[in-house]
Amino acid sequence: MALIKLGKDPESPSGGSPTIYLDDVKNTYLVQGVTVLDEERLNEMDLPGHESVVEIPRRMVQFFLEVKGDEGPDV
Repeated sequence: MALIKLGKDPESPSGGSPTIYLDDVKNTYLVQGVTVLDEERLNEMDLPGHESVVEIPRRMVQFFLEVKGDEGPDV
């Protein structure tokens, strides 16, 4: 597996997260962020038991290749 770090939140107070990665072997994104535990919001999603949700600030979309307009992988 080859993970490529696309970017960290430039406004993170600790500089540690959230972070966006691209797995160029599986052609998927991995998102590091705060785990959502708010039952009200989780109940609004059709979330299977084997999945979880993390939250990132809206400003982080700048790190997704498609948003930037680059020729990135189709996911």
